Amino acid sequence: MKEPDDCSNIQEIRVEIDRIDREIIKLIGKRFEYVKAATKFKTDENSVKAPERFKSMLQQRRDWAEAEGLKADAIEKLYRDLVNYFIDEELKHWKS
Repeated sequence: MKEPDDCSNIQEIRVEIDRIDREIIKLIGKRFEYVKAATKFKTDENSVKAPERFKSMLQQRRDWAEAEGLKADAIEKLYRDLVNYFIDEELKHWKS
């Protein structure tokens, strides 16, 4: 892995971005495994949606984003979309 300042051309930068994105997607897949495993501890649809947990989780991600110098609104949207997708999938899994 090259550091951004060590890249000597755009192709090297793109290779590193692709490598990072692949790792991010792999981690999202692992996160989804935990989401599916959580269904065995959920007793109803509200516990799957967990609105208070969802709200606090988004705030924590906003805080983490700001600590990394990222725009909190953008990271919140990313997580809101991701977690809503996972909730929909979890509901399907839980109902089956």
